[in-house]
Amino acid sequence: MRRLIAAALVMLVCATLASAQQRPAAGAPKKPAEPEKLIASLSRDRILIQSQFAGETLALFVVVADPPPGKSVYDAVVTVRGPRGAVGVRRKMQSGPLWLNLDNRKYIAIPAFLAVLANRDAAVIASEEVREDLRIGIQAQIPQQTAVRGANDPEFRAALQRIREEQSLFYEDFEAVNFITPNVLRTAITLPGTAPLGRYDIDIAVFNAGALHARKTLAFTVEKSGIEQIVYRLAHVFPLAYGILTALIALFFGWLASVIFRRD
Repeated sequence: MRRLIAAALVMLVCATLASAQQRPAAGAPKKPAEPEKLIASLSRDRILIQSQFAGETLALFVVVADPPPGKSVYDAVVTVRGPRGAVGVRRKMQSGPLWLNLDNRKYIAIPAFLAVLANRDAAVIASEEVREDLRIGIQAQIPQQTAVRGANDPEFRAALQRIREEQSLFYEDFEAVNFITPNVLRTAITLPGTAPLGRYDIDIAVFNAGALHARKTLAFTVEKSGIEQIVYRLAHVFPLAYGILTALIALFFGWLASVIFRRD
């Protein structure tokens, strides 16, 4: 809690300093209006996973520095994307007495984790065209795939979204962003215990009257630590040595068990 309070105070001080530096001196000619600048701070930029890891919550603070007059009412959408990879979705269909995978789709570069956070419904914040252009929302992150027969099937996209939501890897929360002041906002990013390893990108988009006024990106990483990190690196960097070591350990414990439980 102290860390979060300190981060919030730092953000407010940075916003005040930025406003003071950008305020023109008396009598100086006015400069043309510039787009708003965002100052963002994340409570942690590294999540270390150990055997007892059950999830983590990160706090994100954002300040709209030196907002121009008449644009003090903002909306914000924060999109968190995990490492990308290929995903296959199969449909089971009954063929006689058997259930077989008779149809499938393959999606490329799909985030392993996806969270969309906002202060209100994204459909109210921006138009569908703007949301599609900025790829805001879960549906916008899952591109349409064309089947071999040449027809798009939205059922596969819905199934992929449903499966990831059941795993707590995809979610939308349109009440997660809170404005502490008209130009200072805070939100919490919740990662499940099954959060994939890798780099996570945070896209912060601030809107006014449905138009994008400022945007900023941050990142954090999820990685193993301790003995889990050693085993993970050994398995991925030296797979042959890892396999031999695992076999030797299994043989040793098998021999040890035979000695302990040997019958005379």
